Amino acid sequence: MQLRSLTVVLISCFITFLSWVLTPPALALTQIRLFDISYQDCPPELAQGAVISSGSAAANCFIVIGKAENGTNKTVYDADIFGRIYDANNDSVMQNRTRLGSIAEVPPGVSDFELRISVPANQPTPLKLKQFKAAGFSAAVRK
Repeated sequence: MQLRSLTVVLISCFITFLSWVLTPPALALTQIRLFDISYQDCPPELAQGAVISSGSAAANCFIVIGKAENGTNKTVYDADIFGRIYDANNDSVMQNRTRLGSIAEVPPGVSDFELRISVPANQPTPLKLKQFKAAGFSAAVRK
């Protein structure tokens, strides 16, 4: 009976050890620092016919540009960009929305990024860009 118990314990330990060794790496979110954020008007070919998400009102097209800093030694994939954009009157440009877009790949170190946004034409400029950050994965998750 003791031999049977010892066998069960050893097999359990072996299975536990294998689960530690053979477990795939976790795909945890990696934080990306965004800085030197500014914006510019879209080129005419991108701005032509711009409308807001409801599709019923004219919009102005802008490209948000900046730098992304990946402090890890691995490329980060599918990094979602979050931030707040306000008009000249401190009214939110993107109501109830902080996810603004994504960056497909952020290599290690500092790299440039850009993001196209549409702002209702009746909201006054200059725009105020605040609380920008990004988070992505250390491996491609969308295939």
